[in-house]
Order: sequence, then structure tokens, then C-alpha cells
Amino acid sequence: MRWCALGSLWRDRCGATALEFALVAPLLFALLFGTLDLGRWLWTASALDFAVARAARCAAVTPELCPNRASIAAAAVAASPIAGFPLSAFTAQDASCGIEVTGHLPYVPLFALLAPLTPELHASACVV
Repeated sequence: MRWCALGSLWRDRCGATALEFALVAPLLFALLFGTLDLGRWLWTASALDFAVARAARCAAVTPELCPNRASIAAAAVAASPIAGFPLSAFTAQDASCGIEVTGHLPYVPLFALLAPLTPELHASACVV
């Protein structure tokens, strides 16, 4: 009687869908959350690049608004208010091309499992 019960349980297909979902769900969620974090990483890199370019342009075109390095860094922060970049992420220095503004920002992923895969973001711009 016992072998008959196990045999019928082995042929039973009632939980097949739940089992298949349990096997596929981790891969599906990793792909979904990885795509979201990749998009956020690309958006942050683009915002950093825009902020650096905007600050370099402020230093070159309107020196009365950006007379010193602190105001140039403040212009970079103000260029992307939604991104919330810290003031310490930006530096301005004299270069052969004029004033070079650089930005260095460690990217913090939304999902901790992706933390080893995220590099530091760098951007620089120089306008004569």
C-alpha cells in the first residue's frame, strides 16, 4: 500500500507550476533587478558627465558666476540637483586646455548583491 501511495504522488502534477516558478524566479528577479541597477548606473554616469561639462562651461563662459574653485564645484552640484552629488565629488584645476573640472563618485548600487560589480564613476571636462 505504501509503494502505491508514493507512486501516485510521483505522478501527481498539481505542484509542477509552483516548482517551475521556484526554479526560474531567482534568475528572473536577478535579471530584472540587474537591469534596473544598470539603468540607474548609466543615468548616474550621464548626470555626472553633464554636471562636469556644465561646471567647466560656467568657468569658461561666465567667470563672474564661477570665479573660484569652490563656486565651480557648486555649479557642478547645482547642474544636477536630482542626482544629489556631494560637493566633495568635484575638483577644478588649471590645465593646458583652460580649467579642467573632474568628478569622481563611488557608485552605490540599490541591491547589495551587485556591489562587487560596480566601479567608481569618473568624468572630466575642459573648456577654453
